[in-house]
Amino acid sequence: MTDRTVVIAGSPTALGGHFGGMEHGPRLLRDNGLRDRLAARPGLAGTAWLDHGDAANDPGWVEDPDPRAKNLELIAAYLGRLASHVQTGLVQGDGAAAALLVLGGDCTSHTGAMAGLRRARPGIRLGLAWFDAHGDFNTPDTTPSGNVWGMPFAMAVGRGEARLVASAEGRSVREFDAGLFGGQVLDETESRMLAASGVAQFGAGMLGDPAGQAAVSAWASTVASRIDAWYIAFDMDALDDSGRWAIAMPETDGLSLATAVATVRTIATSGAPVIGFGATAVMERDGADVGGTVDAIAALAEAALAVPAKAA
Repeated sequence: MTDRTVVIAGSPTALGGHFGGMEHGPRLLRDNGLRDRLAARPGLAGTAWLDHGDAANDPGWVEDPDPRAKNLELIAAYLGRLASHVQTGLVQGDGAAAALLVLGGDCTSHTGAMAGLRRARPGIRLGLAWFDAHGDFNTPDTTPSGNVWGMPFAMAVGRGEARLVASAEGRSVREFDAGLFGGQVLDETESRMLAASGVAQFGAGMLGDPAGQAAVSAWASTVASRIDAWYIAFDMDALDDSGRWAIAMPETDGLSLATAVATVRTIATSGAPVIGFGATAVMERDGADVGGTVDAIAALAEAALAVPAKAA
């Protein structure tokens, strides 16, 4: 007898940016024992794991000099396939009862995953906690790089180029039901857009203080009262690079793993269940601690997806 099924879906894409590597993230995590490390976490005891494999995506990365939206057509097509992949996995995993674990891939993966969740749960109202050192709130009109992996948070709340938003079946979440956690490396226009939006922002320094955690708790409880479930998007570069994480774009002055786990747990226990958790931007690089990165993802997934203790 299991308490819940968690469907694992890989998103092998680096199409959103100017270099490849992240498309191999799902395989790297599986090859380094993520499934066993998840099963060993006490909070995930009794969980049935259904690995639905990776969404089809060949090639996983193509060089594109477009200064507004690199690989727009390829990304638009891929996000539809990813949404279908997630939807079929959830149906196989007992539909309404199953939760989702996404292995990325770049951060556009979260938008396709949320589209798949909404297909499997028609009418669901999602809250979104977006953990990232970067804002991911650009659009083709504001981007300094053309990297679409700098746009998916905006896409999720319905902002940006119409084709990109539509490919993610956005909007997926209201701005007032979304928060950015650990954002610190933001473009000026992006920062202004976020400040003028309904999105809540919690910086890495703030989250390391009890007052900051209290603010998260109050925000999450309020949002939880008006949504059906949370999706937690976790770009692993939200963690401080002192951990030598196997990620694509490490940054200093980020979250400690302990602070990140505590913050995810606060959201997960706010009153609405976590229906999906995604870990993205994993990539092998020289000197990186791959095993430590896999352990970190298992700890974060446990905080997000732990089965609540049954009453005596």
